Parts: sequence; C-alpha cells; structure tokens
Amino acid sequence: MPATAIDIATYSIKAVVAKQGGTPSITRTALMKNSSGLGFPKDEMQAEKILKEVDQIFHDHNLPKTDVYLSLPEEVVSTKVIYLPPLSDAELASAIDWQAEQHIPIPLNQLTLEYQVLYRPPKKQTDQPMRVLLVGTRKNVAELYSDIFVSLGIQPKIMETQAFSIMRALGFEESDPTTLVVHIGADNTQLAIVDKTEIKLVTNKKGGGTILTKAIQQAVTNVTPEQAEEYKHTYGLQTEQLQGKIAQILMPALNPLTQEIVKTLRYFNNEQPQSPVTRIVLAGGTSQMPGILSYFTQQTNLEVLLAAPFAGTNGEIPEENQQPFVVCNGLLMRKNSNK
Repeated sequence: MPATAIDIATYSIKAVVAKQGGTPSITRTALMKNSSGLGFPKDEMQAEKILKEVDQIFHDHNLPKTDVYLSLPEEVVSTKVIYLPPLSDAELASAIDWQAEQHIPIPLNQLTLEYQVLYRPPKKQTDQPMRVLLVGTRKNVAELYSDIFVSLGIQPKIMETQAFSIMRALGFEESDPTTLVVHIGADNTQLAIVDKTEIKLVTNKKGGGTILTKAIQQAVTNVTPEQAEEYKHTYGLQTEQLQGKIAQILMPALNPLTQEIVKTLRYFNNEQPQSPVTRIVLAGGTSQMPGILSYFTQQTNLEVLLAAPFAGTNGEIPEENQQPFVVCNGLLMRKNSNK
C-alpha cells in the first residue's frame, strides 16, 4: 500500500508518495505554492485556510489518503537533549514528566510529549549519564493540525518533528564525522549536530529563504516577489553573475544566519572538544542557491556539502529541485527504520 508524506511550510507544500518496503520506492512527488502563507494554524480560522491548501494538493495530484505521514514544523516544537543517571525504560517513563517540567517551556496539561533515548551506557559503566531527547508540542496546535486532515477524511498515522525526519533522510552512519546539518526553510532554519548517528544538539532560528527574496525586492527597482525568487535561485551568491550585484544584496541578508552557525559551532566545539564538528551539510530549498556552498566554506573553514534527500530511496526520483523533499523522504523512511 502506498504511503503519502506531507510537509507544510509557509512558502510551499510538499508531498511524496512511495511504495513501502525495505527501501521506499517513489511513485510521485508534488510541490505546490502555499498561498495561505501559513505553516501551522494558531486558531480555527487559520486551520481553515491551510485545509483548503491541503485539499488542493491532494486533489490536483491525486494523492493517496489511506496512509499519511505528517511533519510538524520546528517553530511549534520545543526540543531538548537532557543528561540523566542510567535508568531502565520503566524508570525513565515514570520520571519523564518531571524532566519535561524542568526543560520544556510548556505546562504539562498543555503538552504533547515524545522522547527518545539517544544513548544508554553499558550496565557496568554507571558513572556515565544516559542522553535523552525530549520533544514537546502544545496539544492545541497538534490537535488543530490533525483536525485539518481529519476534516478531509484522512487520519494521519504519524506526526513527527522535522528534525527527526531530516536526520533519517540523510542516513548518517557511525563512520561519519561530526556534522552540523543546516536545513534552511522559508522562514526558519533548523540547526542540528549529529555525532556517530546521535543527535547532540537541535535548535531552531528565525530567518530563511524569504528574507533573501525580500532583500532582492527592496534593492532592485520594480521587481515582483516571483522575479526576486528567480534571481535568487538563478544568480545567488555568484560574484561573476550580473557583476555580482545579486551576491552583494544577499550576503548582508545571510549574515545573521552565518553568525548563528558560527556561534553554534563555537558552543558545541567548546562543550565537546573530543568530537568537534568537521563538516556542514546543507538541506532545504535555499541550499540549492548558486554559490552558497563556497560561501559557507569561506565563512566557517569547514567542508560544506549539499544533502542527498533521495539517497535512501528509489523509483521516480526528480532530476532537479530535490532539496524541498528531504522532510517527506525522512517521514517515509520512519516505517522501515522503526526510529
């Protein structure tokens, strides 16, 4: 039975349909501009606007409705890696609510909580802490999100935070170096550090591709948002294109994100000097902008790579514009990885 993964963002809605098995076999991809401009609903009126967009992409692309996986945007999720004395699964389950109260800024009666054990030391090494990832979402937001699909006769089987999906799609292995993943969305950017397949740090920062598009709009006379978007993806940070005019506009707009990346690297490397970050992987639509890999290489003095969102799949894989589908692909892989 085919499964459908949906990723709703402020700029666009993405969907991937795949046959389930050992490796997801892609049968269809769909990308539609989100005319509501909403990535998640804060109230029923906003939920109604998003519902219309979701209904349209299912109708226009004839997407299956029987096995649907849904991503939760990072801006409505609170994520924290905590360190605890070694506990059994039963002990952890009884202690997790108290831990959530200490680390997640959402009252327990309003909280939908998930947690994942990242590392549990061997029984003989009781001096080492275990590491647990807490993921909290406000119940009302999760319910509004789910109700959008229920109204269309769809019962989402999985609702997962984007960070989990992205990490799974990128297929990290034990032999990989410590990596900073930078997923640049339209309005937000997720930063996650992965060491030997384990997520060590996750944070969400304001700002993404929309800021860059607006910078071009403001600097170039009589340019529509659509034209500014085209300039961004055609010329990007290439200084040899258009006398470097677009690059000169974009670099100051990228500076706040660059500073956040450098700050995150400095913090982690000071905290974990035994396993410093040695490379960066870029994902998300804006990561396809010309010149962005060399720009971040120059700014960080690290190897910077472009993510391969479809590396763990086969089938009808799009030849171009692959980056927007990284979250959907990670969702589809969840059933097979059981993570």
